[in-house]
Amino acid sequence: MSASGEDNENGLDDADSKPEVGVGPHARPWPEDPRLDPELLAEGDRRNVEDRFRYWRRDAVIEQLDTERHPFQVAIENWEHDFNIGSVVRNANAFGATAVHIVGRRRWNRRGAMVTDRYQHVEHHPTIDDLVSWAGESDLPIVGIDNTAGSVPIEQVALPQRCVLLFGQEGPGLSPEAQNASTMVCAITQFGSTRSVNAGVASGVAMFAWVLQHVHGWNGPDLS
Repeated sequence: MSASGEDNENGLDDADSKPEVGVGPHARPWPEDPRLDPELLAEGDRRNVEDRFRYWRRDAVIEQLDTERHPFQVAIENWEHDFNIGSVVRNANAFGATAVHIVGRRRWNRRGAMVTDRYQHVEHHPTIDDLVSWAGESDLPIVGIDNTAGSVPIEQVALPQRCVLLFGQEGPGLSPEAQNASTMVCAITQFGSTRSVNAGVASGVAMFAWVLQHVHGWNGPDLS
């Protein structure tokens, strides 16, 4: 099935009364580009994608993204069907993570992903031990993200260029097994009364911290 035939490609329920995104049918004559989907050209492209990908086939978008993805990966524990997982996947897509790894239950709430999981590599590991084995074989250190005892402020450490950023559940945070599996645990500095931020927010902050260091070259006050 072409991308235009996928259900709710713009990530909205049918009942949601929100303005349309994207573009309408492409004027003829159509461009001669094998990446373009004839159905999208004919019917319009209302997907939640960047403008550079308008009218592209989904597999063509994935193929292009695979040439641009960053060498960090993301993992999140899924023991309680955390609704934040969708947001983590969406953030991983936005910040160019190589892949997302779901640890625990295979099923997860995709609504928060806003269809970005169709363009993002998503893998499953039944247990933390399975994730650790995979990361070891891939020579990828695991960096836990949690405001727990012994954690270090993420803005004060040099994050590995190739690594797995590991997030825990809403509420309990990283499991003891996940903390033990991490080469270090980084905290997101906060200034209000709340004890923590949810995994969706934490993942965005942590991924942007990686981008600041490895894409924009930010060295921070304590990284020299």
